[in-house]
Formats: sequence, structure tokens, C-alpha cells
Amino acid sequence: MFVGPAMVIILGLSIFPAGWAFLLSLQKWDGFSEPTFIGGRNYSEMLSDQDLLDAVIHTGFYTVIFVPVSLLLGVFLAVALNRRIRFIGFYRTAIFVPFVASAAATGILSTYLFSPQFGLVNNVLRVLNLPQQGWLEDPGQAMVVIAIMSLWGQAAFTTVIYLAALQDVPAELLEAARIDGANRWQGFWHVTWPQLSPVTVFIAIWQTILAIQLFDLVYTTTRGGPLDATKTVVYYLWEKAFTSLQFGYGSAVAYGLFAVTLLITIGVVLYSRRRNVGAF
Repeated sequence: MFVGPAMVIILGLSIFPAGWAFLLSLQKWDGFSEPTFIGGRNYSEMLSDQDLLDAVIHTGFYTVIFVPVSLLLGVFLAVALNRRIRFIGFYRTAIFVPFVASAAATGILSTYLFSPQFGLVNNVLRVLNLPQQGWLEDPGQAMVVIAIMSLWGQAAFTTVIYLAALQDVPAELLEAARIDGANRWQGFWHVTWPQLSPVTVFIAIWQTILAIQLFDLVYTTTRGGPLDATKTVVYYLWEKAFTSLQFGYGSAVAYGLFAVTLLITIGVVLYSRRRNVGAF
């Protein structure tokens, strides 16, 4: 009886919509007329959709930038904050503040900083007599700018997770390494880093899922532009479903994205387990 209400919420807000979306992926429906069952035609059309392929490439490019840098930045900040220094509470809070900022606020800040005409970054370049950049209006730079702003917002998450993991590393192991003659870098690489492997796998999977599902920051800044250079898979399926009213095709793209995400997660977990067994 206690679990019942929670189960109703889960069924109503996740399982039922997922099942309905799968049913839609097998149909052709514009939201108004009678749906037409077309089987796997939506999925077969995805294989020859050049616009979808371009969106996959953009999403993959963003993921390759975002995930490794977020891991490295999180480790660096966590190590820097895992010390007993004055105002350490203030520093940790300041790192975490961008994480709770809304996507709209981050998008507005991105526009203010990287606007080619009146942005703060170009004003600094102008003062330094350096060439100004197109940033969000340059097809070659827009996705990099979005990745930078995503890192600004998500670095707090990886930092907090790594900081908690660092505080669980047994101090006896580090002390034994110092007694054996290991310097600070050697102690971190050979003692601390192996202890962080399970956390690293979790963060890598989580950040990869976030990167593949990038939508809100693109929506609040470039709307997929310029010249569709920042159109991600999620933004593409949103356009198909809610702008072009191709709900069936949009649902098929969503399930394709789900399958890719699931395969990546399983692959990372299996690789991590095999590596740990081999190390053992």
C-alpha cells in the first residue's frame, strides 16, 4: 500500500509514455489525423536521412570534447579542493553554483559572453589587439562554445563526485607510498587514481548520456544554427516531432538514441569490468 502511489507515478510518467512512444514509432501520425501503422518504415528511413547523420556527427563531436574534458577538469578541481585551506567551504560552494543554474540562465550568459558584436570575450580580444572571433555565429566555433559553457555548468557535478571519492581513499595507503619514496604525483597516479576507477566509470557513463541528450543549451542559444552546425540528435527529433509534426518519425529517432545510449553504457561497463579483472 505504501509503494502503490509511487508505482502509479512511475508508470504514469515514465513507463506508459515510453510504451506509447514505441507504438508511435511504428506509425505515421501528425497529432491530428488518424494514425497509420507503417511498421518499421520510420526506422529504415533513419538509415538514409542525411540530416540525421549530420546531427549524429555534431553530437559525437560535442561528446568527444565534453566527456574527457569534464573528467579531467573534475579530477583537477577535486584534488585542488581536497585540502585544508582557509575559506575552503566558500570555494566548494562557488564551484557548485553553476551546476544549479538553469539552462536559460546559462544560455543568456553564453550569448552575452560570446556574442560577436557586443560579447565580453570579443571586447577583451579587441583591447588586446587580437583578432575577434565569430563564436556562436561561426559554424566552426559554435559547438566548441556550447561545449565550454556545458563544462562551466557540469564541472561542479564531476568535482563533487570526485571530491567525495577522494575523501574515501585510505590515508594509510598514501602514507605507505610516501614511506616507500613515492612523490606526490606518483602517489596520486599509483595509489589514488586506481581507487577512483569505479567513480570514473560512473561519471563517464553519466556524462556521455548527458552529452548525447544535449538539447536545452542549444535551444536557448543557437537553435541548431548557424547553418545547422549545432543541431544535435535530440534537437533534430524535437524539430521533427513538434515543428514538422512527424511524431512517428521523431519517436523512432528517440528510440534509436535510446538504443545507442544503452549500447554505450553496456560497453563501458563491460570494458571496465574486464580491465579490473585483468589488473587483479
